[in-house]
Amino acid sequence: AANNTVFSPLTFILTGVPGLPMNNYWIAFPLSCLYLLMLLGNCTLLWTIKTDFTLHTPMYYLLSMLAVADLGLSVSTLPSMLGIFWFESTSLHFDACVIQMYFIHSFSAIESGVLVAMALDRFVAICYPLQYASILTGALIMKAGGVIFMRGVCVVLPVAVLIKKLPFCRSMLLSHSFCLHQDMLRLACGDVRVNSVYGLTAVILTKGLDSMAILLSYLMIVRAIISTTSHESRTKAFSTCISHLCAVLVFYIPLISLSIIHRFGKHLPALTHTLMADAYLLVPPILNPFIYSWKTKQIRRRILTIFHWRG
Repeated sequence: AANNTVFSPLTFILTGVPGLPMNNYWIAFPLSCLYLLMLLGNCTLLWTIKTDFTLHTPMYYLLSMLAVADLGLSVSTLPSMLGIFWFESTSLHFDACVIQMYFIHSFSAIESGVLVAMALDRFVAICYPLQYASILTGALIMKAGGVIFMRGVCVVLPVAVLIKKLPFCRSMLLSHSFCLHQDMLRLACGDVRVNSVYGLTAVILTKGLDSMAILLSYLMIVRAIISTTSHESRTKAFSTCISHLCAVLVFYIPLISLSIIHRFGKHLPALTHTLMADAYLLVPPILNPFIYSWKTKQIRRRILTIFHWRG
């Protein structure tokens, strides 16, 4: 009897937008435009930083890492989302689903780590301006980038390994247009306690610690700004943090909202879950290039030139 109910699934079935037909070009076309905008914005950001030697500073090296993480996060979801809305391709092989899940969570952890490094960059720039160049050297930034990358890769790897060992015996229907760990885990019929505990541990070790580090950095930054006597110096110091603060809010607000909905919002409509998951994965990669181009004259000029040329 057990052989008839427990099996390793060959495919998962992905969900588009609840309540709308799969072949809805009113969704497919804007979604494709958003992906194109994301690719163009982040690639332009990387190209501008690479070609403009005045931007070869720790802050912009970190911004390059953020753009790479955004590209990785978006490209991880691109095949399945466009496949659903353009070609009605809703089935995804189990191994492909695990790989997609792994890359989504890895790049998310990497982006979170980069935001911490950027917060520390702002902390040093405001609290220790005279020592900034000697503390944050190019070599240190490269080492920090390597640590952030390895942490994202290694912390999430056991999540993928553990879920591969689980048996599945329920409906293979997922709640989103891509594979997320929590969504896959709810379909398993084996003992998922180890998976749940490690998944929670991985979140605490990455986004939990990262959010606390960012908060602590900004508490110290605010303290330093308040102690500054000159109003002009306060305004200038605060303005250097606006872009990073926006990037943090754009990343963490959808992430926290999605986590709350997953745990306490099971009674909410399926559309709410879908929109929050899409916002978590699509909004930061699209908005970050514009957030930073708004505050950086060289990047803004280059992006406007490209869009004018395209037009």
